[in-house]
Amino acid sequence: MDLFTILATAVGLSMDAFAVSVSSGITAKDPLAPKALRMGLAFGLSQAIMPLLGYFAGMTVVAYIQHIDHYVVFLLLGFVGGKMLMDGIRSDDDCAVRTDAFALGPMTLLAIATSIDALAVGIGFAAVSADIWLSAAIIGVVTFSLCYMGVYFGKRLGCAFQKKAVILGGIVLILIGLKILLEHLGVL
Repeated sequence: MDLFTILATAVGLSMDAFAVSVSSGITAKDPLAPKALRMGLAFGLSQAIMPLLGYFAGMTVVAYIQHIDHYVVFLLLGFVGGKMLMDGIRSDDDCAVRTDAFALGPMTLLAIATSIDALAVGIGFAAVSADIWLSAAIIGVVTFSLCYMGVYFGKRLGCAFQKKAVILGGIVLILIGLKILLEHLGVL
């Protein structure tokens, strides 16, 4: 898996966490920097750990599915991306997160909830023998950076951006899955 694909996957995976960060920033009180740092760390670590868990779980079954691995990756990314896309489109509320997302409990739950898709992607990474340590590190750093900035964006931009970020993340994941499928079929 090339660096561009890993980066695009990282951006796609981090969009739901970014959206939560933006919506959390809308209601954030000063001082903003420690809150943005805590949110970035919580979401970045969670997004980095989940693909590792998925990868090592996926390694146990990869020998059995190696001949269909590209279909598995396509289906996993398509499902996760499709779910994000539909959630974004169907959402009636542009500002879904209304609780104090900076408190330890809610932040931990949000970090885990927004990184479940990274678990599925980790299984896909096992199927294509991706460099999981590099991939997890990039996913973690990208998520940290976007979430840190997302808190500040939320403070400035408001609710309208949250829904668009989730939709964009879903589209990116679907396109990455399609790219992997087409590469393995020899079309690209």
